Amino acid sequence: MKKYLTKDDLINFEEKVAQEFNKGNIRAPIHLYYGNEEQIINVFKNVKKQDWVFCSWRSHYQCLLKGVPEDILMNEIVNGKSISLCFPEYKIYSSAIVGGSIPIALGAAWAIKFKNKKEKVFCFMGEMTSETGIAHECIKYSTNHVLPIVFIIEDNEKSVMTDTRSTWKMKTMSYEKTKQKNIIYYKYSNKYPHSGAGKRIQF
Repeated sequence: MKKYLTKDDLINFEEKVAQEFNKGNIRAPIHLYYGNEEQIINVFKNVKKQDWVFCSWRSHYQCLLKGVPEDILMNEIVNGKSISLCFPEYKIYSSAIVGGSIPIALGAAWAIKFKNKKEKVFCFMGEMTSETGIAHECIKYSTNHVLPIVFIIEDNEKSVMTDTRSTWKMKTMSYEKTKQKNIIYYKYSNKYPHSGAGKRIQF
């Protein structure tokens, strides 16, 4: 297994998922990445094997970069688990609930500090999720208690299928220009819709 996958490796995997979805071989929701390959690869340069990764419903790239074999990951996606991928043996967990993985990630970070371990937690979320109360509370708590957790906020400027800033009347998101050391914030543009692959109605 390569330590770091390339941009093309990630894109090619999502294209395979999109093809299987559009053929009707995946009969459950999927959320695909595109356009953030360089940013997420850069994040994972600091993620070690012993570290935990927590994600939302869009987590294919994280699973691959954490070491989940492509065939095992694809099998889970085809079986309808694209938005709830969990591989405890690889220390990666995702949730289809908005903000659902954030307090769990916080708890994992607290346990690591309590047990004086050398692991870290990396928690991914979208820019709109970062505006929810649960995100603000967890970020504040982890900062005040100096927990070993990094929050990665991925801004595709969409809240489901609407423009985040115009919908919520916000010119700048709360953490967009933050200088907090435990937050990584990046923007990207995704060619795929919020859900699905753009050629097949799924509901």
